[in-house]
Amino acid sequence: MALVDRIVTGAHYGLRGWLVQRISAVIMAVYVFFVAGYIVLNSHFGDHLGRGGLDYYKWVMLFSNPLMRSFTLLFLIALFYHAWIGLRDIVMDYVRSAKVRLLIYVLLTVLLLLYSIWAVQILWGI
Repeated sequence: MALVDRIVTGAHYGLRGWLVQRISAVIMAVYVFFVAGYIVLNSHFGDHLGRGGLDYYKWVMLFSNPLMRSFTLLFLIALFYHAWIGLRDIVMDYVRSAKVRLLIYVLLTVLLLLYSIWAVQILWGI
C-alpha cells in the first residue's frame, strides 16, 4: 500500500489573506478619496471657491495635523501589508524552489520594514 506524503504549508492563508486584502483595500480607497477630494477642493477649482490654490503651505498644514499623519501611516501600513500578501501569493504560486522562495520572502520583508521605518521618519521628522 503506497501512501502519499503531503506536506501542508501555509494552511489557512487563503481566507485570512483574502480578508486582509479587502480590509486594506478599503483603507487605501478611503485615504485616496480623501486626498483626491482635498486636491480638487484646493486646486484650481478651489480658486473659484475663494480658497486659493494648492501650494506647499497647504500641504504643510494638512500633514502637520497628527490625525492626518496617523491616517497616512495607516494607509502606508495597509499598502505594505496588501503588497506583502499579493507578492507572497505570487511567489508561492510560481517559485518552485524553497530556497529561492525563502530568499525572496526575506528580501521582501526587509524592504517593506525599511519602507515602514522610512515612512515614520518622513511623517514625524524623526
